[in-house]
Amino acid sequence: MESSRWWHVAVLGIAAVLSGLIIWGDPSTIELVGGLTAIAVFVAAWFVVGRRATHSQRAGIAFVVITIVVAAVGTAFSPSLATIQCIAYPIIWVLIDRTQTAILANIALATGVAVGLYLSTGSALQALLIQGISVTFSIALGLWITSIAVRSHERQRLLDELRATQDELAMVSRDAGVSSERERLAREIHDTIAQDLTGLVLTTQRARRELADGELPALDEQLAILEENARSALAETRALVAATAPIGLATGGIGDALDRLGARFARETGLAVTVSATGLPALDRDTEVVLLRCAQEGLANVRKHARAGVASVTVAADDDEVTLEVRDDGRGFDPGTVAAGFGLSGMRERLALVDGRLAVASGATGTTLTVTLPRGEQE
Repeated sequence: MESSRWWHVAVLGIAAVLSGLIIWGDPSTIELVGGLTAIAVFVAAWFVVGRRATHSQRAGIAFVVITIVVAAVGTAFSPSLATIQCIAYPIIWVLIDRTQTAILANIALATGVAVGLYLSTGSALQALLIQGISVTFSIALGLWITSIAVRSHERQRLLDELRATQDELAMVSRDAGVSSERERLAREIHDTIAQDLTGLVLTTQRARRELADGELPALDEQLAILEENARSALAETRALVAATAPIGLATGGIGDALDRLGARFARETGLAVTVSATGLPALDRDTEVVLLRCAQEGLANVRKHARAGVASVTVAADDDEVTLEVRDDGRGFDPGTVAAGFGLSGMRERLALVDGRLAVASGATGTTLTVTLPRGEQE
């Protein structure tokens, strides 16, 4: 009983109708007094007990009992009061939670009214026939409405669970998005800014040695390299903040970017670097970004670990795949050893996002990193 206001209207309305039926039916004094008293008791019981049934199951049951008694007694005074069943049956189904109890209350109401009709009309057949039809219809209608209410509650429960699940999925998705973006930024910073800063450190150390040896012309070249690396780091930082493509791909394609990368690496380290990336088909920008980042990481590993004298970067493509190979003639390492750094693991994570793969072959004669990824054609 979610809206007591409409039940007030219903109770007062049925009371007015019942009063009219009694008064206009040319009743006897006993019938008039008994009928109106029963109606008055019903209305008073509603405002004293029934209105609290919204919050109290005990009050609801008490009002149902009062209604059954009023209906039986009132009908015994005046058969017109049998009309009270129009509101009595709905009250029973609304105020009683358990279906079995509601059915028993329906039967009790029908029985009480049947007895009242028999007492007021003297016709047992009429009383049984009317109340038999009445109770059958009320139970059938009540069960139907109850089944609808049960299904409605079940749907509401499922909807609440669905909304809760959707909220949880949205939260998980947001968390996954944040984590993925954090990992992406970590890879980008490691492959760009961190490499440039590493180059700055190594070039500075080399410049210090040349300064100590009094090699001023060579020192000037090292300062130029420092400036170039700093500008490159600044440009990559701005590109990262703007979420654009790598600055190395701003002009020309992957071939030009790798040529510039190799020339710069040779200037910084003094290693002989050869780049072979000609005759490539047009690739989409995402594929070029992955190739450039993997080449940067491969050469960074050569600088930090290999102690090599020669390095090469080669890119080739067939109808289905693009292959990048970074080779050096350094001291090699054991590929099965778990490294503490982020380089190879970060490269594998980046490749996994584009269905690519990384192969590492290393020995006493050097190391070869082979990156293979699906060929994405430029639209």
